[in-house]
Amino acid sequence: MGRWEPNARGRLEQAALELYSDRGFEQTTVAEIAKRAGLTERTFFRHFADKREVLFAGGGALQELFVGTVADLPDSVVPIDAVAAALEAVAAGFEGRHAYARERQAVIAANAELRERELIKLASWSAALTDTLRRRGVGDPAASLIAEAGIAVFKVAFERWVEEPDPRDLVQLIRESLDELKAATAGKCGSA
Repeated sequence: MGRWEPNARGRLEQAALELYSDRGFEQTTVAEIAKRAGLTERTFFRHFADKREVLFAGGGALQELFVGTVADLPDSVVPIDAVAAALEAVAAGFEGRHAYARERQAVIAANAELRERELIKLASWSAALTDTLRRRGVGDPAASLIAEAGIAVFKVAFERWVEEPDPRDLVQLIRESLDELKAATAGKCGSA
């Protein structure tokens, strides 16, 4: 190994994504990721528990942003609008990251284990939002319904965003998806 270089975590994430895209998740080893990043396996394990976590490392920070945004809003903000604000805050963090997100999503879509891990992440976000809404005084089942609907809106908008080769703004897609949900629940569904 050469002299120390900064951003080991970012280099490992980039190397892993490149290898997963080129060779497949299952065929890629931690040793290969570390070598491509110019680091050791030991350094890899200082940053990530396993090779899956390279793709999901930011999930905790996004969950904190969801929860923190909802918790920090005034009590006068209705629950669905609080969740919408959280969705927009998280979506804003993806600005400039479309190519990475698109490549990451393709890797996840190609592997059943990673798809399962993605669903677990989304369920964790929903549970955290539910708890936050309850602390704001929203009763059950409303807290669960609003949180689940919010995560569904995020999931649908995000999938639309990564599928677009020349994407629109993710925040705008979140707003459009939320408007579609509101229209659907009001009985004003558009036809396909």
